[in-house]
Amino acid sequence: MAERPVIGVVGLGTMGLGIAQVFAQAGFSVLATDASGAVRGTAASRLAGALEARVAAGKLTGADRNAAIERVQIVGSVSGLATAGLVIEAIAERPEAKRALFATLEGIVGPDAVLATNTSSLSVAALARGLTHPGRVLGLHFFNPAPAMRLVELIAPQGCDRASVDLARRSAEAAGKTVIPCADRPGFIVNRCARPFYGEALALLEEGRPAAEIDAAMLSAGYRIGPFALIDLIGADINLAATESLSAAMGGHPRYHVFQALRAQVARGDLGRKTGRGFLFPAEAGTPPADADAIILRVEAVLANEAAWLLAEGGTTAQGINQALMLGLNFPRGPLDGLHRYGPARILDTLAKLEAQAPPHLLGRYAPSPALSEAT
Repeated sequence: MAERPVIGVVGLGTMGLGIAQVFAQAGFSVLATDASGAVRGTAASRLAGALEARVAAGKLTGADRNAAIERVQIVGSVSGLATAGLVIEAIAERPEAKRALFATLEGIVGPDAVLATNTSSLSVAALARGLTHPGRVLGLHFFNPAPAMRLVELIAPQGCDRASVDLARRSAEAAGKTVIPCADRPGFIVNRCARPFYGEALALLEEGRPAAEIDAAMLSAGYRIGPFALIDLIGADINLAATESLSAAMGGHPRYHVFQALRAQVARGDLGRKTGRGFLFPAEAGTPPADADAIILRVEAVLANEAAWLLAEGGTTAQGINQALMLGLNFPRGPLDGLHRYGPARILDTLAKLEAQAPPHLLGRYAPSPALSEAT
Protein backbone atom coordinates (compact mmCIF):
# COMPACT_ATOMS: atom_id res chain seq x y z
CA MET A 1 0.00 0.00 0.00
CA ALA A 2 1.17 3.52 -0.83
CA GLU A 3 2.64 5.53 2.02
CA ARG A 4 0.52 8.53 0.99
CA PRO A 5 -2.41 7.23 -1.09
CA VAL A 6 -4.60 9.20 -3.43
CA ILE A 7 -7.74 10.04 -1.46
CA GLY A 8 -11.17 9.52 -2.95
CA VAL A 9 -14.20 11.31 -1.51
CA VAL A 10 -17.79 10.48 -2.43
CA GLY A 11 -20.38 13.06 -1.40
CA LEU A 12 -19.59 16.76 -1.64
CA GLY A 13 -21.90 18.25 0.93
CA THR A 14 -20.46 20.14 3.89
CA MET A 15 -18.85 17.08 5.43
CA GLY A 16 -17.47 15.49 2.27
CA LEU A 17 -16.04 18.74 0.95
CA GLY A 18 -14.53 19.39 4.38
CA ILE A 19 -12.82 15.99 4.31
CA ALA A 20 -11.47 16.71 0.84
CA GLN A 21 -10.13 20.05 2.14
CA VAL A 22 -8.45 18.37 5.12
CA PHE A 23 -6.46 15.99 2.94
CA ALA A 24 -5.69 18.54 0.24
CA GLN A 25 -4.28 20.98 2.79
CA ALA A 26 -2.11 18.15 4.13
CA GLY A 27 -0.56 17.52 0.71
CA PHE A 28 -2.64 14.56 -0.49
CA SER A 29 -3.98 14.32 -4.03
CA VAL A 30 -7.78 14.13 -3.83
CA LEU A 31 -10.34 12.81 -6.30
CA ALA A 32 -13.88 13.82 -5.34
CA THR A 33 -17.34 13.30 -6.73
CA ASP A 34 -21.05 13.54 -5.96
CA ALA A 35 -24.10 11.94 -7.54
CA SER A 36 -25.56 15.42 -8.13
CA GLY A 37 -24.18 17.36 -11.07
CA ALA A 38 -25.26 20.62 -9.43
CA VAL A 39 -23.32 19.78 -6.27
CA ARG A 40 -20.26 18.79 -8.31
CA GLY A 41 -20.57 22.03 -10.23
CA THR A 42 -20.30 24.22 -7.14
CA ALA A 43 -17.73 22.13 -5.28
CA ALA A 44 -14.64 23.92 -6.58
CA SER A 45 -15.99 27.38 -5.75
CA ARG A 46 -17.15 26.26 -2.32
CA LEU A 47 -13.74 24.78 -1.60
CA ALA A 48 -12.02 27.96 -2.77
CA GLY A 49 -14.30 30.00 -0.51
CA ALA A 50 -13.54 27.85 2.51
CA LEU A 51 -9.81 28.10 1.91
CA GLU A 52 -9.99 31.84 1.26
CA ALA A 53 -11.66 32.26 4.67
CA ARG A 54 -8.62 30.60 6.24
CA VAL A 55 -6.32 32.94 4.33
CA ALA A 56 -8.32 35.94 5.56
CA ALA A 57 -8.05 34.63 9.12
CA GLY A 58 -4.27 34.32 8.81
CA LYS A 59 -4.37 30.52 9.12
CA LEU A 60 -3.23 29.77 5.58
CA THR A 61 -1.00 31.50 3.04
CA GLY A 62 -2.19 32.34 -0.43
CA ALA A 63 0.36 29.94 -1.90
CA ASP A 64 -0.86 27.09 0.32
CA ARG A 65 -4.46 27.89 -0.65
CA ASN A 66 -3.61 27.65 -4.34
CA ALA A 67 -1.67 24.41 -3.83
CA ALA A 68 -4.58 22.82 -1.94
CA ILE A 69 -7.04 23.79 -4.68
CA GLU A 70 -4.80 22.26 -7.33
CA ARG A 71 -4.65 18.97 -5.41
CA VAL A 72 -8.44 18.45 -5.62
CA GLN A 73 -9.90 17.11 -8.84
CA ILE A 74 -13.69 16.91 -9.16
CA VAL A 75 -14.59 13.88 -11.28
CA GLY A 76 -17.88 13.12 -12.96
CA SER A 77 -18.63 9.80 -11.27
CA VAL A 78 -17.20 7.16 -8.98
CA SER A 79 -15.54 5.57 -12.00
CA GLY A 80 -13.06 8.44 -11.79
CA LEU A 81 -11.80 7.16 -8.42
CA ALA A 82 -9.94 4.17 -9.90
CA THR A 83 -6.52 5.32 -8.71
CA ALA A 84 -7.61 6.14 -5.14
CA GLY A 85 -5.97 4.11 -2.39
CA LEU A 86 -8.39 5.30 0.31
CA VAL A 87 -11.99 6.18 -0.55
CA ILE A 88 -14.14 7.89 2.09
CA GLU A 89 -17.87 8.08 1.56
CA ALA A 90 -19.85 10.95 3.05
CA ILE A 91 -23.24 10.36 1.47
CA ALA A 92 -26.65 10.25 3.15
CA GLU A 93 -27.03 8.06 6.26
CA ARG A 94 -28.96 5.35 4.40
CA PRO A 95 -27.43 1.89 4.78
CA GLU A 96 -28.74 0.60 1.48
CA ALA A 97 -27.17 3.53 -0.39
CA LYS A 98 -23.81 3.06 1.34
CA ARG A 99 -23.77 -0.69 0.68
CA ALA A 100 -24.60 -0.12 -2.99
CA LEU A 101 -21.83 2.46 -3.27
CA PHE A 102 -19.24 0.12 -1.75
CA ALA A 103 -20.34 -2.69 -4.04
CA THR A 104 -19.82 -0.39 -7.02
CA LEU A 105 -16.46 0.84 -5.76
CA GLU A 106 -15.20 -2.74 -5.40
CA GLY A 107 -15.28 -3.05 -9.16
CA ILE A 108 -13.47 0.26 -9.70
CA VAL A 109 -10.63 0.64 -7.20
CA GLY A 110 -7.53 -1.52 -6.89
CA PRO A 111 -7.40 -4.67 -4.76
CA ASP A 112 -5.50 -2.95 -1.94
CA ALA A 113 -7.68 0.17 -1.79
CA VAL A 114 -9.41 0.87 1.54
CA LEU A 115 -13.10 1.77 1.64
CA ALA A 116 -14.12 3.96 4.57
CA THR A 117 -17.48 5.23 5.75
CA ASN A 118 -17.93 8.51 7.59
CA THR A 119 -21.10 7.22 9.24
CA SER A 120 -21.79 8.52 12.73
CA SER A 121 -24.25 5.81 13.71
CA LEU A 122 -24.52 2.85 11.34
CA SER A 123 -22.85 -0.53 11.89
CA VAL A 124 -19.70 -0.64 9.78
CA ALA A 125 -19.77 -4.45 9.69
CA ALA A 126 -23.32 -4.34 8.33
CA LEU A 127 -22.24 -1.94 5.57
CA ALA A 128 -19.46 -4.35 4.56
CA ARG A 129 -21.69 -7.41 4.54
CA GLY A 130 -22.04 -9.06 1.14
CA LEU A 131 -18.98 -7.43 -0.38
CA THR A 132 -16.32 -9.50 -2.10
CA HIS A 133 -13.61 -8.06 0.17
CA PRO A 134 -15.37 -6.91 3.37
CA GLY A 135 -12.07 -6.85 5.29
CA ARG A 136 -11.03 -3.56 3.71
CA VAL A 137 -14.12 -1.66 4.88
CA LEU A 138 -13.80 0.44 8.02
CA GLY A 139 -15.12 3.61 9.59
CA LEU A 140 -13.39 6.99 9.64
CA HIS A 141 -15.80 9.24 11.48
CA PHE A 142 -14.80 12.89 11.05
CA PHE A 143 -16.52 15.59 13.09
CA ASN A 144 -18.11 18.73 11.70
CA PRO A 145 -16.53 21.03 10.62
CA ALA A 146 -13.91 18.55 9.43
CA PRO A 147 -11.15 21.13 8.76
CA ALA A 148 -11.40 22.45 12.34
CA MET A 149 -12.19 19.37 14.44
CA ARG A 150 -9.12 17.29 15.30
CA LEU A 151 -10.91 14.08 16.26
CA VAL A 152 -11.43 11.10 13.97
CA GLU A 153 -13.00 7.91 15.34
CA LEU A 154 -11.51 4.83 13.66
CA ILE A 155 -13.88 1.87 13.61
CA ALA A 156 -12.41 -1.46 12.57
CA PRO A 157 -15.05 -4.24 12.59
CA GLN A 158 -14.12 -7.77 13.48
CA GLY A 159 -12.16 -9.27 10.60
CA CYS A 160 -10.95 -5.95 9.23
CA ASP A 161 -7.56 -6.22 7.51
CA ARG A 162 -4.70 -4.90 9.64
CA ALA A 163 -3.09 -3.31 6.58
CA SER A 164 -6.32 -1.40 5.86
CA VAL A 165 -6.50 -0.15 9.44
CA ASP A 166 -2.86 0.93 9.37
CA LEU A 167 -3.27 2.86 6.10
CA ALA A 168 -6.43 4.62 7.31
CA ARG A 169 -4.84 5.61 10.61
CA ARG A 170 -1.59 6.72 8.99
CA SER A 171 -3.42 8.83 6.41
CA ALA A 172 -5.70 10.55 8.93
CA GLU A 173 -2.78 11.27 11.24
CA ALA A 174 -0.75 12.67 8.34
CA ALA A 175 -3.69 15.01 7.75
CA GLY A 176 -3.28 16.34 11.29
CA LYS A 177 -6.03 14.40 13.00
CA THR A 178 -6.06 12.65 16.38
CA VAL A 179 -7.26 9.13 15.61
CA ILE A 180 -8.98 7.19 18.37
CA PRO A 181 -9.96 3.55 17.81
CA CYS A 182 -13.35 2.42 18.96
CA ALA A 183 -15.54 -0.64 18.69
CA ASP A 184 -18.21 -1.07 16.04
CA ARG A 185 -21.07 -0.37 18.43
CA PRO A 186 -23.99 2.07 18.26
CA GLY A 187 -22.84 5.68 18.65
CA PHE A 188 -19.15 4.66 18.70
CA ILE A 189 -17.61 6.82 21.50
CA VAL A 190 -18.69 10.44 21.26
CA ASN A 191 -22.29 10.09 20.10
CA ARG A 192 -22.92 7.42 22.71
CA CYS A 193 -21.13 8.96 25.67
CA ALA A 194 -22.58 12.41 24.93
CA ARG A 195 -26.15 11.25 25.41
CA PRO A 196 -26.17 11.73 29.22
CA PHE A 197 -24.98 15.33 28.80
CA TYR A 198 -28.20 16.10 26.95
CA GLY A 199 -30.35 13.44 28.59
CA GLU A 200 -29.70 14.31 32.20
CA ALA A 201 -30.30 17.99 31.42
CA LEU A 202 -33.65 16.98 29.90
CA ALA A 203 -34.41 14.88 32.99
CA LEU A 204 -33.77 17.94 35.17
CA LEU A 205 -35.98 20.03 32.87
CA GLU A 206 -38.70 17.39 33.23
CA GLU A 207 -38.41 17.86 37.01
CA GLY A 208 -39.06 21.58 36.64
CA ARG A 209 -35.57 23.06 36.54
CA PRO A 210 -35.15 25.93 34.02
CA ALA A 211 -32.84 25.33 31.07
CA ALA A 212 -30.92 28.53 31.87
CA GLU A 213 -30.07 27.29 35.38
CA ILE A 214 -28.90 23.91 34.14
CA ASP A 215 -26.68 25.44 31.49
CA ALA A 216 -25.33 28.02 33.95
CA ALA A 217 -24.36 25.24 36.35
CA MET A 218 -22.43 23.35 33.68
CA LEU A 219 -20.71 26.52 32.48
CA SER A 220 -19.55 27.14 36.04
CA ALA A 221 -17.91 23.69 35.96
CA GLY A 222 -15.74 24.66 33.00
CA TYR A 223 -17.89 23.42 30.12
CA ARG A 224 -17.59 25.80 27.18
CA ILE A 225 -21.25 25.35 26.28
CA GLY A 226 -24.22 24.08 28.28
CA PRO A 227 -26.34 21.10 27.16
CA PHE A 228 -29.32 23.18 26.02
CA ALA A 229 -27.17 25.73 24.20
CA LEU A 230 -25.46 22.78 22.50
CA ILE A 231 -28.79 21.28 21.42
CA ASP A 232 -29.77 24.71 20.09
CA LEU A 233 -26.49 24.94 18.19
CA ILE A 234 -26.71 21.45 16.67
CA GLY A 235 -30.46 21.62 16.11
CA ALA A 236 -33.11 19.88 18.20
CA ASP A 237 -34.15 17.86 15.15
CA ILE A 238 -30.62 16.55 14.66
CA ASN A 239 -30.31 15.76 18.37
CA LEU A 240 -33.68 13.97 18.34
CA ALA A 241 -32.73 11.86 15.32
CA ALA A 242 -29.43 10.85 16.93
CA THR A 243 -31.14 10.03 20.23
CA GLU A 244 -33.88 8.00 18.59
CA SER A 245 -31.34 6.09 16.49
CA LEU A 246 -29.21 5.20 19.51
CA SER A 247 -32.27 4.32 21.61
CA ALA A 248 -33.48 1.92 18.92
CA ALA A 249 -30.02 0.39 18.49
CA MET A 250 -29.75 -0.14 22.26
CA GLY A 251 -33.14 -1.78 22.58
CA GLY A 252 -34.89 1.21 24.13
CA HIS A 253 -32.80 1.10 27.30
CA PRO A 254 -33.74 3.97 29.65
CA ARG A 255 -30.15 5.26 29.56
CA TYR A 256 -31.08 6.43 26.04
CA HIS A 257 -34.60 7.57 26.83
CA VAL A 258 -36.07 10.01 24.29
CA PHE A 259 -37.54 12.77 26.45
CA GLN A 260 -40.91 14.22 25.54
CA ALA A 261 -39.58 17.76 25.89
CA LEU A 262 -37.19 17.11 23.00
CA ARG A 263 -39.95 15.63 20.84
CA ALA A 264 -42.21 18.60 21.63
CA GLN A 265 -39.48 21.08 20.78
CA VAL A 266 -39.10 19.54 17.34
CA ALA A 267 -42.87 19.31 16.82
CA ARG A 268 -43.15 23.05 17.52
CA GLY A 269 -40.36 23.80 15.08
CA ASP A 270 -38.27 25.47 17.76
CA LEU A 271 -35.07 23.84 16.58
CA GLY A 272 -32.56 26.32 17.96
CA ARG A 273 -30.34 28.81 16.20
CA LYS A 274 -31.43 27.83 12.71
CA THR A 275 -35.06 28.70 13.45
CA GLY A 276 -34.40 31.58 15.86
CA ARG A 277 -35.77 29.88 18.96
CA GLY A 278 -34.69 26.88 21.00
CA PHE A 279 -34.61 25.56 24.54
CA LEU A 280 -32.49 28.55 25.51
CA PHE A 281 -31.69 30.57 22.39
CA PRO A 282 -31.91 33.53 21.91
CA ALA A 283 -31.50 33.89 25.68
CA GLU A 284 -28.28 32.93 27.45
CA ALA A 285 -27.47 31.07 30.63
CA GLY A 286 -27.52 33.34 33.67
CA THR A 287 -26.10 33.06 37.15
CA PRO A 288 -25.45 29.53 38.42
CA PRO A 289 -28.11 28.40 40.93
CA ALA A 290 -27.28 27.84 44.58
CA ASP A 291 -27.24 24.06 44.05
CA ALA A 292 -25.04 24.19 40.93
CA ASP A 293 -22.62 21.67 42.47
CA ALA A 294 -25.42 19.12 42.81
CA ILE A 295 -26.43 19.57 39.17
CA ILE A 296 -22.82 19.18 38.05
CA LEU A 297 -22.32 16.05 40.16
CA ARG A 298 -25.51 14.51 38.79
CA VAL A 299 -24.60 15.10 35.15
CA GLU A 300 -20.99 14.02 35.58
CA ALA A 301 -21.97 10.90 37.53
CA VAL A 302 -24.22 9.77 34.69
CA LEU A 303 -21.54 10.65 32.13
CA ALA A 304 -19.03 8.55 34.08
CA ASN A 305 -21.46 5.65 34.27
CA GLU A 306 -22.13 5.62 30.52
CA ALA A 307 -18.41 5.77 29.78
CA ALA A 308 -17.83 2.92 32.23
CA TRP A 309 -20.47 0.78 30.49
CA LEU A 310 -18.74 1.41 27.15
CA LEU A 311 -15.29 0.70 28.60
CA ALA A 312 -16.51 -2.61 30.02
CA GLU A 313 -17.66 -3.69 26.56
CA GLY A 314 -14.07 -3.51 25.24
CA GLY A 315 -12.63 -2.11 22.04
CA THR A 316 -11.44 1.18 23.52
CA THR A 317 -9.60 2.61 26.51
CA ALA A 318 -10.35 5.03 29.32
CA GLN A 319 -7.84 7.43 27.83
CA GLY A 320 -9.46 7.10 24.40
CA ILE A 321 -12.94 7.79 25.79
CA ASN A 322 -11.76 10.82 27.74
CA GLN A 323 -9.79 12.23 24.83
CA ALA A 324 -12.63 11.66 22.36
CA LEU A 325 -15.13 13.64 24.44
CA MET A 326 -12.65 16.43 25.07
CA LEU A 327 -11.83 16.74 21.37
CA GLY A 328 -15.25 15.94 19.94
CA LEU A 329 -17.35 18.11 22.27
CA ASN A 330 -14.75 20.41 23.83
CA PHE A 331 -15.46 18.98 27.29
CA PRO A 332 -13.09 20.40 29.93
CA ARG A 333 -12.32 16.87 31.12
CA GLY A 334 -13.20 13.33 30.13
CA PRO A 335 -16.26 11.54 31.52
CA LEU A 336 -14.15 9.00 33.39
CA ASP A 337 -12.23 11.79 35.10
CA GLY A 338 -15.23 11.99 37.42
CA LEU A 339 -13.99 8.80 39.09
CA HIS A 340 -10.91 10.71 40.23
CA ARG A 341 -12.69 13.98 40.85
CA TYR A 342 -15.42 12.58 43.10
CA GLY A 343 -14.28 9.05 43.84
CA PRO A 344 -16.15 5.92 42.70
CA ALA A 345 -18.06 5.67 45.99
CA ARG A 346 -19.62 9.10 45.57
CA ILE A 347 -20.51 8.38 41.94
CA LEU A 348 -22.18 5.12 42.98
CA ASP A 349 -24.05 6.84 45.82
CA THR A 350 -25.31 9.52 43.44
CA LEU A 351 -26.51 6.92 40.94
CA ALA A 352 -28.25 4.93 43.69
CA LYS A 353 -30.15 8.03 44.87
CA LEU A 354 -31.17 8.90 41.32
CA GLU A 355 -32.40 5.36 40.70
CA ALA A 356 -34.40 5.36 43.93
CA GLN A 357 -36.15 8.58 42.89
CA ALA A 358 -36.55 7.75 39.20
CA PRO A 359 -40.03 7.90 37.63
CA PRO A 360 -41.31 4.67 36.04
CA HIS A 361 -40.12 5.55 32.52
CA LEU A 362 -36.54 6.02 33.78
CA LEU A 363 -36.25 2.98 36.06
CA GLY A 364 -32.98 1.24 35.27
CA ARG A 365 -31.43 4.39 33.81
CA TYR A 366 -29.00 4.77 36.71
CA ALA A 367 -27.99 1.15 37.17
CA PRO A 368 -24.21 1.29 37.70
CA SER A 369 -21.73 -0.31 35.36
CA PRO A 370 -19.80 -3.17 37.02
CA ALA A 371 -16.66 -1.22 36.09
CA LEU A 372 -17.64 1.46 38.63
CA SER A 373 -17.99 -1.07 41.42
CA GLU A 374 -14.66 -2.62 40.52
CA ALA A 375 -13.04 0.82 40.81
CA THR A 376 -14.03 1.23 44.50
